[in-house]
Amino acid sequence: MGGVVTEPYYQDDHVTIYHGDCRKILPGLTFDVIVTDPPYGIGWDTDYAGRGMGRFTQSQTFAPIHQDDEPFDPTWLLDLGAKGHVLFGANHYADKLPPSAGWLVWDKTGAGRNVSDLSDAELAWTDLTGGCRVWSHLWKGMLKDSERDSVRQHPTQKPVALFRWILERFAKTGVVADPYAGSGPTLRAAKDLGRRAIGIELDERYCEIAARRMAQEVLPL
Repeated sequence: MGGVVTEPYYQDDHVTIYHGDCRKILPGLTFDVIVTDPPYGIGWDTDYAGRGMGRFTQSQTFAPIHQDDEPFDPTWLLDLGAKGHVLFGANHYADKLPPSAGWLVWDKTGAGRNVSDLSDAELAWTDLTGGCRVWSHLWKGMLKDSERDSVRQHPTQKPVALFRWILERFAKTGVVADPYAGSGPTLRAAKDLGRRAIGIELDERYCEIAARRMAQEVLPL
């Protein structure tokens, strides 16, 4: 691998965060599995306040997601030679992925406890399991099974508990890489489990948020 060498934005005994373009940085790093939530290429409207959803999402207006205004092609991630992958939002770019019976389904309604106009579930393509696996965890605006006292800090933020489930059940060993780290839930989950993880984020404001999350004690779920 021959990527760009850069100094870490943040580093501790478990987690290293880089600020920059993951396409340039990740090929120069050593890791085992990729677990990430990339831009889906759908131009997601991040103005929650303008959409009248501010009080439900505990947020206001976020900047647009970098590179979400163009179709996402996961080929470059698959070509890096990782031992396994978990790629969220893959239903938006499934035509660019190899066939796999492995799909992870995050049921955001908490087994039907809350249903809204937003998507009831999110899908992740994976080559780490041979079947379709479902994890139910309520995550609908202010109604959440975890992180109830935490304010949303990224427009597509996912719960740390989701990534703990993935790391404990599927990506069980090795160094975890998240090239689209956002506010760092994958990295936080890895650290809480005593795992090594590498995150890369293009937007420095989210590097700062992720670094603050890493510096905290173990977070309650």
